[in-house]
Amino acid sequence: MTDGSTLPERDRQPALTIAQVAERTGLSPDTLRYYERAGLIERVGRTTGNQRRYAAADLAWLQFLLRLRETGMSISDMQHFARLRAAGTSTVPDRLAMLRAHRSDLAERIRSLRRNATALDAKIDHYEQLLTEQPETDTPA
Repeated sequence: MTDGSTLPERDRQPALTIAQVAERTGLSPDTLRYYERAGLIERVGRTTGNQRRYAAADLAWLQFLLRLRETGMSISDMQHFARLRAAGTSTVPDRLAMLRAHRSDLAERIRSLRRNATALDAKIDHYEQLLTEQPETDTPA
């Protein structure tokens, strides 16, 4: 039995249960298990009772995946990115290229949303102006 000092850093960090990770990420336990099956996260550590235990690095990776998802990256692209990450540092140029392309797509969507918001603002202003120009009508008492 070891005192933990010879274990890799990942294994010495406090481990989180699936319920704790679900609470911190907003993902359900079922979604966390799906992410593992889909290859989005590497197989997480297990207790002797086969219960998942997530390290701080797992939580940080999940938070990054959530950011990718929130910015519109597809599951298949996230899976591709995760496979590249798992393959090691030789894939850094490919990962960088993927993130740059995704950022470019995101910037275009933001520009489009701003154009749409401007058009909606103009329409709102138009209807507000119509309301202020209408004569008030008396309602019968």
